[in-house]
Amino acid sequence: MQGLNMMLLPTLMLFGMVTCAFRNFESLKTPMNIGVILPPNTVTEIAFASALARASMESEHYNFAMKIVYAPYGDSFAASRAACELLANGVIAIYGPTDIVSTSAVEARCRAARVPHIQAVWRPPQVRGLERPTPPSINLYPEAIALSKAVALFIKDSDWNRYTLLYDDDHGLIRLQEILKHADPSHRWVARRLKPGEDNRQLLKALKAYGESRIIIDCPSDRVLDYLRQANEVKFFEDYMSYVLISLDAHTLDLQELRSGLSNVTCLRIFDHSDSRTRSYLADWKARTSPDIKIPSQTHEITVEAALASDAARLITDAVESAPDEFKIEAQSIECGSDAQWEIGEEFNNHLLTNPITGITGQIKVDNTTGERTNFNVEVMELSNSGFNIIAQWNAEEGFKYARTPSEVSDLLAEKWQNKTFRVVSRIGAPYLVEKKPKEGEVLVGNDRYEGYSKDLIHEILKETLHLNYEFEIVPGNRYGSYDKETRKWDGLIGYLVERRADLALCDLTITYERRAAVDFTTPFMTLGISILYSKPTPPETELFSFLKPFSVDVWIYMAAAYLMVSLFLHILARLAPNDWENPHPCDKSPEELENIWHIKNCCWLTMGSIMTQGSDILPKGYSTRWVCGMWWFFALIMCSSYTANLAAFLTNAAMDDSIKSVEDLAAQTKIKYGTVEGGSTSSFFRRSNVSTYQKMWAAMESARPSVFVKNNDEGVERVLKSKRSYAYLMESAAIEYQLERNCELMQVGGLLDSKGFGIAMPFSSSYRTAVDNAVLKLAESGKLVELKNRWWKVPPEESCFSEEASDEGASAGELGVDNVGGVFVVLGIGCGMAAAMGGLEFLWHVRDVAVEQKMTPSEAFWAELTFALSFWETEKPVHHDRSSSSASGSNIASRASSVLRSAVDLFHLDVFNK
Repeated sequence: MQGLNMMLLPTLMLFGMVTCAFRNFESLKTPMNIGVILPPNTVTEIAFASALARASMESEHYNFAMKIVYAPYGDSFAASRAACELLANGVIAIYGPTDIVSTSAVEARCRAARVPHIQAVWRPPQVRGLERPTPPSINLYPEAIALSKAVALFIKDSDWNRYTLLYDDDHGLIRLQEILKHADPSHRWVARRLKPGEDNRQLLKALKAYGESRIIIDCPSDRVLDYLRQANEVKFFEDYMSYVLISLDAHTLDLQELRSGLSNVTCLRIFDHSDSRTRSYLADWKARTSPDIKIPSQTHEITVEAALASDAARLITDAVESAPDEFKIEAQSIECGSDAQWEIGEEFNNHLLTNPITGITGQIKVDNTTGERTNFNVEVMELSNSGFNIIAQWNAEEGFKYARTPSEVSDLLAEKWQNKTFRVVSRIGAPYLVEKKPKEGEVLVGNDRYEGYSKDLIHEILKETLHLNYEFEIVPGNRYGSYDKETRKWDGLIGYLVERRADLALCDLTITYERRAAVDFTTPFMTLGISILYSKPTPPETELFSFLKPFSVDVWIYMAAAYLMVSLFLHILARLAPNDWENPHPCDKSPEELENIWHIKNCCWLTMGSIMTQGSDILPKGYSTRWVCGMWWFFALIMCSSYTANLAAFLTNAAMDDSIKSVEDLAAQTKIKYGTVEGGSTSSFFRRSNVSTYQKMWAAMESARPSVFVKNNDEGVERVLKSKRSYAYLMESAAIEYQLERNCELMQVGGLLDSKGFGIAMPFSSSYRTAVDNAVLKLAESGKLVELKNRWWKVPPEESCFSEEASDEGASAGELGVDNVGGVFVVLGIGCGMAAAMGGLEFLWHVRDVAVEQKMTPSEAFWAELTFALSFWETEKPVHHDRSSSSASGSNIASRASSVLRSAVDLFHLDVFNK
């Protein structure tokens, strides 16, 4: 034991000598008193004192001492009195206080005494035209305009075009005004004031009802959590919400209770808590711990006020250390109210302005004229399950630098949505969504209750592409959505999205300007336009003698009369014309008689052959007869050509609809009524159009009684079918295609009146918009959208109306049916019958003449002539019949019949009797 004491004695003596030497060394340093005005028991005091202590240890010439006078927060009178006390004691600079009102009072005292004043509080921008006081006070807090610009640029980079600004004091309103000065003029914004310590849930409910989803909150950090809790209570903190917290201390808050929500919470900070310098300073603070002061346990709990206090101390001590040797810095006692000023105060203040340092908040450099800090880094933080994580950095020179790639952002969002079931609102209407008919004994639940194009499309997007869950909901009233100017609310699908009762809306929902102002849309998954749905014309009844239609009855009578008159006229002229009297025997040069072949029968034959375009084997030779024939041929040419052309046009027009061909035809008449879906995009198109034709149509639709508007497309199609071509329905071309495939009585009139598209609607600021939009583009490029449309639009070929319609059109254009030309066959049959009757009468008349000339009985003459007529192999006929032959023939009828049969066999070359 004695040996141990002997060993410790030299060690203790050595430690005492070192301590004594250190105290002697410290006593040789020049003391520098720095004044501080702060509320009692703050971390800011610890941060400032620690920085001075570290500077004293590192300095070889100066010993920096903190002279602090406490003043309550916001008490400008106490702060002014504290400043006077510090000035009287002699200080080289004063730091504080930390509220803007008290700071202004201390700043005035210091400026009068020419003692540098350092502060770290937000100050509003200098009023234009107001002269700046000199010398300027030094403010280490980021300059107001630059900080507001950073927030405005972040909003612009985030594609916010509509947002709400919430504040709870006048300074917050000023900060938000500066943000709006740098915002895009096209942005839509709403500003509302919160009441600190009171119930703001009614205000938040109203904002939710108006569809606000992007919120900027400017308030002290100690009130942020209260406001967010109230938002969470009224369901204003859900997945579609985005919050930006302006307070630079928001990152120090514990938002553990709000992390389970899917809202995006973003805040700003101006220093990196993972930096080694920050951790080193925090270790110094912990060494000065006090029971009355709660020191941050982690660097992310360090407030901006404490960090800037440490940097302010560093700024003062570095300025003293870097001062030139000839520049003697000695504090001077100055009484408030006197004219005394620190002699070197202005020079030292200028030295502080031009002496940049690097502290906890990065490089500090202030403007020589204003004393404001313009160069600072802003880190954008986003709340996640692990707390706030950095997503971007900003400075005035380089702008934003994002820490995450777009793919990483997509992955994080996808992970965030895994526990979410998307609410998809739609409406019943084929082929987009219909209720599925269950099989016998089958019970359908959930999404299995529906089927259709919309169901398959959203399944491909959410389930197959994004691997997310969804559930369908049918909107009450089956309405698309229209805006009520009296209630200032949307109904239908759009109302569901605006009120945040659904995440997506999918059906035949047209993207319009009015709807786009209320909700967001993806890229169109179907492009279409407005067209006219009309019923097909009833096919005209065919007539047996339709070939007579090209000419009227009067024309046919006139033609028959002309035929008879010209034939008779030709006969008369031929009798008068000498050239038409010919020698019956050309070999006889001196005939006693001349013959005229132009009796009435040949005249009628010539005119008949001409009108039938067949000509004749005999022609007149007289000048007058040739002239009348030429005129008749001219008449026949014109009449035949006119008949042929008019017959073709008549047969074509009989199958054509001559009612309306385009929207212009529809607008120009008043007999056919026309309408649209009430409150739909089609009616909105006509209501808002500046085209005179469409304006006229809208006026006609509005004034029509009974109303021409319908509740849905099915009602419109039914009205077209029942109206017997007195009503036309204006609807989207995609719906017309669907109806034409299934209803052969309908047709589309004209082309498209406009070009638009169907899109998937969602609330503004939806974080999943890009993912859903990319999924739609992917399906379009892969041809899946076309496949889905064909699946629900097309019907089997045997049931399709298009194939039937095409064949009917081809038949009507290239062929004529029996109904069209049956009358020609009737005329041919009647003509042949008349020829047979005339032939019989002519034969009987000839039999009578033969019987008289050859003194035969009529029976003998009849059978003789009939036997010869039926002997088809005979080509020469005897002038006189043999009576014995006639008697034999009359008694042997069987023999004559055999002869006739043989004649028929020989005529058709049949080998019958050789077998």
